[in-house]
Amino acid sequence: MEEQSTEPARWLLLIHQLPAKPAYLRVKVWRRLQALGAVAVKNAVHALPATAEAQEDLAWLRREIVEGGGEGMICEARFVDGLSDREIEASFGQARDADYHALAEEIRAFAAGLAALPASSEQTAETLRQLRQLRARFAQIAAIDFFGASGREVVEGLIGGLEAELRGAEDRTPAQPRSPGRLEGRVWVTRQGVHVDRIASAWLIRRFIDPQASFKLVPAKGYVPLPGELRFDMFDAEFTHQGDRCTFEVLLGEVLLGEVLLGEVLPAEGLARQGPSNAALRRIAEIVHDIDLKDGKFGHPETDGIRTMITALCGACDDDAERLRRGATLLDDLYGLFQRQGQ
Repeated sequence: MEEQSTEPARWLLLIHQLPAKPAYLRVKVWRRLQALGAVAVKNAVHALPATAEAQEDLAWLRREIVEGGGEGMICEARFVDGLSDREIEASFGQARDADYHALAEEIRAFAAGLAALPASSEQTAETLRQLRQLRARFAQIAAIDFFGASGREVVEGLIGGLEAELRGAEDRTPAQPRSPGRLEGRVWVTRQGVHVDRIASAWLIRRFIDPQASFKLVPAKGYVPLPGELRFDMFDAEFTHQGDRCTFEVLLGEVLLGEVLLGEVLPAEGLARQGPSNAALRRIAEIVHDIDLKDGKFGHPETDGIRTMITALCGACDDDAERLRRGATLLDDLYGLFQRQGQ
């Protein structure tokens, strides 16, 4: 007799069949599944992480299906062949990234429209009202972002930047520069499943901020940092997206620009005026920005090729530590090329 697995079920599956009529029932069920954040693993089979809340939500939906003349069942499941947990998690990530991307585009359009409006207290109040609506929609997406999709930090940064600007953030006293001495010997924490911004940020940290830095990869949600740890490119991190800047750009601007870089003080006029090495870092930052935020802001000719290489690296390697190692080699070569080109 086969030994029964004691591993708890990771997923809840709603398996249902709908009648041909009424047609609105199909639309209603589809919309409810979208609102719950469920993903399809097969026709008429949708999955959610196995939680008590998800079980209650699916039970209510099953009841609506049955009352509408359909059939439905809910089961706990572990996938052992044909479909892996990682593939299902990736499906959730793709669905939420699509939601985040659509919202990010709307926020950018909203921000662009503000520049053409006359400044007044009435207009500011209306803008804040609309911004609260955008944040509420962001919260709805985040509530069903079970595995921390990469687009979350993008939207959080865009909304946070607008809120800060509207509340007069431009008049704030600039923060005191952080020196690498205060950042040395720290454990740098980021979320698992690293991609371009986290790979590049880790390279920047170890290459230019703290050569002895160690990295810890943690789940996207629920991690409480320990003393001495610094988080990057994750929700509520010390270093993450700000406004329309990715984490790499934030680290470059806040930690390196105008501060100590491997023992050498950089002048504060800006990277483009400080020689090829720093211009090379800016070039990399702009490429990382375009790949991570998908907004085509800088449009460097190398971007598409580097995006393909990063995608291939992540597709071929599931281990985050190996992704960081191989990504660092790629970025070392890219940095050297831009140095030689005087960029």
